[in-house]
Amino acid sequence: MIYLDYQATTPLAPEAREAMLRWLAGPGDGVGFANPSSTHKAGRAAAAAVEVARDQVVALLPQGGRVFFTSGATEALNWALFSGAKAKPGGVAGLSIEHAASLQCLERLSARILPVDGAGLALPVDDALIPENGIVATMLVNNEVGTIQPVADFAAAAHAKNSLLLCDAVQGYGRVAIPEEADLIAVSAHKIHGPKGIGALWVRDGIDLEPLMFGGAQEQGMRSGTVSPALCAGFGAAAALAAERFDRDAAHVERLWSLALDMLPEWTINGDAERRYHGNLNVRREGVNGLRLMSDARNVAFSLGSACGSGSGKVSHVLRAMGVSETDARASIRLGWGRYTSEQDLRDGLTAIREAARLQGVN
Repeated sequence: MIYLDYQATTPLAPEAREAMLRWLAGPGDGVGFANPSSTHKAGRAAAAAVEVARDQVVALLPQGGRVFFTSGATEALNWALFSGAKAKPGGVAGLSIEHAASLQCLERLSARILPVDGAGLALPVDDALIPENGIVATMLVNNEVGTIQPVADFAAAAHAKNSLLLCDAVQGYGRVAIPEEADLIAVSAHKIHGPKGIGALWVRDGIDLEPLMFGGAQEQGMRSGTVSPALCAGFGAAAALAAERFDRDAAHVERLWSLALDMLPEWTINGDAERRYHGNLNVRREGVNGLRLMSDARNVAFSLGSACGSGSGKVSHVLRAMGVSETDARASIRLGWGRYTSEQDLRDGLTAIREAARLQGVN
């Protein structure tokens, strides 16, 4: 299987796996299984591992904030939006191309939905749509078409009205610079070669959210429940590795982007070609049926859009928000690559996709 679906998830880095193993001990393997809330020596060691991981994760985020570990970015976004809307009750706004984890919250909060253009970029900020004393959600890198949004512009507009800026940085964390201007930032481990089941919400100092869960007062009293040292250690190791390899990974992604464009000259790029993360290539081809293409190129893992909505049968809400027709949306596929994608893997995968398109009569 050739894996070209890095937006859905990424392979676990060997370094992250190794960091987790100590905290997955069984009987006779030591006491790495200890509860980090316990006050004995083993518990204190587990708690220290959690704090080391917290420092590693926050090192890729702006200064002047705290990280709270969550079960993933979906939980972080839900927490930020619903608690933020209570702290700042003046209203909510968010982009039409937000991930479902944000968009469905926005709908429940009766938010103003901010439009994007045909290139998948937010339109210039309309101050009339920015709430007073509210919260604005603006993702950094779109998960379906890879476009990078002008988060700083929306933060400035939000702050001018005493509102908060929430940034979904899941697809950008560890890959592109994180905007310093955000007030709340959601990230996820498994998008940067860490384990599934853990994410984080970064909260700027001075911003008070309601606790997410009550009970044992873990996570600085904000999210009760026993913390997993193994998941935290894996997340931390993945974040540290992303920081160390930032330039190398970026250069590798650029090489793969150029290779993909050379191999798919007849395909049309969905979204702006430059103001985007180049590890995400969303393309369409007239006459192609994307769902059938996945079946015919079954040895290549790619997608039709967000993994969270790909089984619904609905076309991408992101492409539709960009003005892409339903026919063109169904002829679109999303390809994603990263650190562990070799040039040969990409070449072989794209060759298989091109051959599958020819089986549909598309030359």
